[in-house]
Amino acid sequence: MVGGEAAAAVEELVSGVRQAAPPDGGGRLDQLLSLSMVWANHLFLGCSYNKDLLDKMMEMASGIEVEDLPQFTTRSELMKK
Repeated sequence: MVGGEAAAAVEELVSGVRQAAPPDGGGRLDQLLSLSMVWANHLFLGCSYNKDLLDKMMEMASGIEVEDLPQFTTRSELMKK
């Protein structure tokens, strides 16, 4: 997924979370949506975050399998070359 397809997948994910959340979910819903965005940004855009946040995100995303992920080269990898 690249560009518009990734954005559509994220919007579908966020929409599903909003529909599944109880009306009084408030802060928990915001936290779940934030972690969902971190997950999507990390996988589809190659964004990096601090270790604690990534650990929490990976814990919550366990069992989710995504095919055909884009491959990214980090700045550190580029600098080594």
